[in-house]
Amino acid sequence: MSSENDSFFRRYKWHVAIICFAFVIVVILTFSTSIFEKSQTGSLNQLLFILGALVFISALLTMLSRVFKILDALRDNSAKLEDVTKALENISSGLAQINHSTRVNDAAKAIAFRDAGIQTLREAVFDKLQQQDFSAAEDIINEIAKRPEYKELAEQLRAQTDRYHDATDQERLNQVMAHIDKLLDDCHWARASSQIEGLIKAHPNNEQTKAMRQVLLDKKQERKRILLAAWDDAIQKQQTDRSLDILKELDQYLTPNEGLALQEAARDVFRTKLHNLGVQFAISVTEKRWVDALEIGQNIIADFPNSKMSEEIRSKLDVLKQNVQMQNN
Repeated sequence: MSSENDSFFRRYKWHVAIICFAFVIVVILTFSTSIFEKSQTGSLNQLLFILGALVFISALLTMLSRVFKILDALRDNSAKLEDVTKALENISSGLAQINHSTRVNDAAKAIAFRDAGIQTLREAVFDKLQQQDFSAAEDIINEIAKRPEYKELAEQLRAQTDRYHDATDQERLNQVMAHIDKLLDDCHWARASSQIEGLIKAHPNNEQTKAMRQVLLDKKQERKRILLAAWDDAIQKQQTDRSLDILKELDQYLTPNEGLALQEAARDVFRTKLHNLGVQFAISVTEKRWVDALEIGQNIIADFPNSKMSEEIRSKLDVLKQNVQMQNN
């Protein structure tokens, strides 16, 4: 703490000296005024007193101005660090959906988390580049570079930042358009829509940017057609797990009427899935494979929370957990 104070006084020693000098002048003039208040020169002393006070106030305001600038800089740095923290937090909070399948092994999960995390960090940096806040982008990249698993990503982002910084307005526009195309290819519709609207706001008279709205709609319809075809194929082949995976994604594209049209087929798929899980659960319990039984039971509760089977398993969870602990010991 003492070193910080020393640094502060070294940096602002002239400001402190001016304030002290002005304060001494004010004291002297005040004392002089009290002695000669009855003399003919009283008005001159009062004038000098006022001038001294003005010097003091000016020095004080200068000092306060510098202090406020320091506070602004601290707030700005804090905001940049919050961006970094938010980007890193989104890696886990936005990826919870990936973990829904208990069949995915640990290695596959690690790859999925890593890939989605990279996309989140790329988005954080690119947002700052579009705002032309290169300092904030560099701060985020420096934080990313501290993680060994993201070293290569940090180098790629630095190269991207350099290209964006040195590019012309048209080249920057092309980079943003390419970034949006990548989001569309990856079906990140909300992010793509946000980028498109920001692009149109920045280039309101550019027909190419306005056309991106229609590109977004066309891409979504194309993805919907692909999913409907895949759903029909999975149903015909009675591939229950594949049907459910497709349905989870397809649901966001369906209109209410389309949802009703698929409702009966979806019910059959869910009934089949629940039946299969029920059989697996019963076999695991019979063979006293308590870890598998607990895992399957938790899946049933998560995927079919309102079913009678889920209600029965929920009431037996404590017993299953005790059996798992006894088996592990």
